[in-house]
Amino acid sequence: MKITDIRTTLLTGPCTNDPFLSEARKRRSAAFIEVYTDGDHTGIGETYAGYFCPEIVPEIVEFFKPILIGQNVDDIPELWNRMYHCGNFWCRVGLGAIVLNGIEAALWDLKGKLLDQPVHGLLGGTQFDRLPCYATGGPANYPKDKLAQKIDHYFSLGFKGIKVAAGSLSTTENGTEWYMPTDPKEAADFEADKMAFMRSHAGDDAWLMLDGHMGNNPKATWNLEVATAVAKAIEPFNPFFLEEPLHYTDPCGYAALCKTTSVPIAGGECLTASYEWRVFAEQNSFDIGQPDASFTGGMHEFMVVAKMMAERDRKIATHAWGAGGSLMQNVHAGFAAANTCMLEIAPDYAGLHSEIIDGGLIIKDGHVLPPDRPGLGIILTDEIKARYPF
Repeated sequence: MKITDIRTTLLTGPCTNDPFLSEARKRRSAAFIEVYTDGDHTGIGETYAGYFCPEIVPEIVEFFKPILIGQNVDDIPELWNRMYHCGNFWCRVGLGAIVLNGIEAALWDLKGKLLDQPVHGLLGGTQFDRLPCYATGGPANYPKDKLAQKIDHYFSLGFKGIKVAAGSLSTTENGTEWYMPTDPKEAADFEADKMAFMRSHAGDDAWLMLDGHMGNNPKATWNLEVATAVAKAIEPFNPFFLEEPLHYTDPCGYAALCKTTSVPIAGGECLTASYEWRVFAEQNSFDIGQPDASFTGGMHEFMVVAKMMAERDRKIATHAWGAGGSLMQNVHAGFAAANTCMLEIAPDYAGLHSEIIDGGLIIKDGHVLPPDRPGLGIILTDEIKARYPF
């Protein structure tokens, strides 16, 4: 088997079928990368860059393409190294590594199909017979009766965990209104009141998570004082973690925050390549790291990051807010990493998930079961491409 071509497909479709998340996000784009061969199989991968800057992805894929033409998939880490070092001046971290992630995922998918194995088996084998998961709910939809409906909706889909954002989103006749407190006391009081309501409504056994979104919030970024106040205020409600309470330019602040609260501090979705992750891992900036197997730089890089965290007695919880390929890449990587404690799942998803995932994502009693389809268990047909033009 020899690689004959690498192609990028950009698609645009409904972001979700979730009526609550749809108040904030209507559409999404996605970038899929296909590795063609002189045999019967094609590998498919996704880069999360397709959600943010899809137009750039095809050009970067074309840059790496000559390195793979004529090669086989016997040694995917070696192929990754050749591409990574070819882009040494510009893709040690950042966009180059993110796009490279999608190419490398397609190679793993191809190899899994050739060997009739799920990708988690190629990454070292599944470490779990099931993994807990949560519905990533986006904003905290207000007023509270709507937030209660949101929780009930996700739990009706089989979830036992839910994550909502800090602040709130209210829909009025004038449009949407976002609220994000930045005064330490105001933020602490608001988030504690929200978590108290969620715990009361969802019950003691529910996994509840709060996302600060401070890695990509340019208008209301918390500082360490605010993040500390919020973390301390929500301690009585036993959250599974507090995600991204600080910006990623502050690894020292993250490390200090971890020492001041019993709430596990999670983060890392914006970090790329083990090179960048090391800055945070070596300072114990996260109690729970959140690598994304469509963004971190590669599925093998995901495993490197997971090991890096495990060596410091830290857990990982996958980040997965791309389309169906991204989600399945994270599910496979999560099952292969021994220190995974939670999987992020887009609930009530639309066509760029449901039509891409080939029946291999099974959620039972709030847990995901190990995928058993060869490769990543995703498809990308001509009909799908025609249905969701970019």
